[in-house]
Amino acid sequence: MSSSHGRHAYHLVEMSPWPLTGAIGAMMLTTGLIKWFHQFNMNLLFLSFIVLILTMFQWWRDITRESTYQGLHTNIVISGLRWGMILFIVSEILFFFSFFWAFFHSSLSPTVDIGMMWPPMGINPFNPFQIPLLNTIILLSSGASVTWTHHAIMENNHSQATQSLLLTVCLGIYFTFLQAFEYLEAPFTIADSVFGSTFFVATGFHGLHVIIGTTFLMICLYRLYNYHFSSSHHFGFEAAAWYWHFVDIVWLFLYIFIYWWGS
Repeated sequence: MSSSHGRHAYHLVEMSPWPLTGAIGAMMLTTGLIKWFHQFNMNLLFLSFIVLILTMFQWWRDITRESTYQGLHTNIVISGLRWGMILFIVSEILFFFSFFWAFFHSSLSPTVDIGMMWPPMGINPFNPFQIPLLNTIILLSSGASVTWTHHAIMENNHSQATQSLLLTVCLGIYFTFLQAFEYLEAPFTIADSVFGSTFFVATGFHGLHVIIGTTFLMICLYRLYNYHFSSSHHFGFEAAAWYWHFVDIVWLFLYIFIYWWGS
């Protein structure tokens, strides 16, 4: 292909302000959280959200323009993006592995500090056959619907792809609302021994990943609605689908070991 950098199949990224504004927004977010925790002032936190949302919108806009309209994402570039997404998901697996390690370290051999029992004395864990089971069904269903979307895109069936992806987004939002309700009704807190700490850190970070994955899929839904994907050029959606399946699998481990076995 021909480009401003010569004739080759690689994408040499132009100068962009968005990495800088994203870094500034992330620093503001961290500082804003600390200010909120210690001074109960959320002004800087809200400002950081505005900076990050504007950065994401404009950065995604530029990437969409490069891949869809400018033809800069060649097969070689897409291959690199695939490997980048694979390595990112591997890093996320190791991230959650550390939480499971902490959970099993404490649950398989409870110390005298927590009464040598699991769950510790005074902790009333969740019933795994109520909201946790419903959330499991929701996420498994969303995994099926996002796979349906992928097959519909491969077959150039735009209406089915749009409907199934909209269903996936709705299921992701429903899961988030149910988990928020579960947290509000929780009989223990993050300060209640190592059980509360490992439970809320592991499930909380998973909930954050569900929100990120839902946002990812919402962007894909917008692009799908505007015919940005074809049967041979849809890695933007494929990456979101991989991420969503990763979120589903992590939840299965959380449900089996923390909600069911751990209680």
